[in-house]
Amino acid sequence: MVESDEELVTAFRGGDLSAFDTLVQRWERKIQGAVYRIMGSGEDARDLTQETFLRAYRGLPSFKSEARFSSWLYQIALNLCRDRLRQRRGKTLMSIDDLDPATAARIEKTGPSAQDLVEARDLARLVASAMSELPEEQREVIVLKEYQGLTFQEIADTLAVPVSTVKTRLYRGLVQMRERLERRGLHRPSPVPAPL
Repeated sequence: MVESDEELVTAFRGGDLSAFDTLVQRWERKIQGAVYRIMGSGEDARDLTQETFLRAYRGLPSFKSEARFSSWLYQIALNLCRDRLRQRRGKTLMSIDDLDPATAARIEKTGPSAQDLVEARDLARLVASAMSELPEEQREVIVLKEYQGLTFQEIADTLAVPVSTVKTRLYRGLVQMRERLERRGLHRPSPVPAPL
């Protein structure tokens, strides 16, 4: 039987250090994916994911069980992203050489032509550039909802804001993404989902 996050947290607090390893295995890819989408750099994603789990390990003994472990973990990751972005103010946030992992996976399955690769890379650059220009709070909500698949309530819990605020940030962020992509010449169906 698979233990819940909360059961693993309890086991860890009771001295079972392997319970934390299970939590890392369960959440590492999702946290790294979220950090990558926010930061736009594979190197930052690896570094900040590692730091997220280090802070979680240190903070787990004082973790308040009223919160969901996943919300708390995302909150740690987002705070680390915010700190790193503040340190970088004025620097480029997205690496031109980084290809979006989801696009790379799709291309790998379909066996693309050289033209497909160029188009996918160009689209990834356009989306990454448009995302980097969004306000931090909108970028975070888009990443958590559209890329990580969190519910509105989970996002609200993670960010400690009302659900209505999450929906507003998502809608405004998606509208701004569409506008930015259109200004960059993307006039075909947008890769950004329609707001709910």
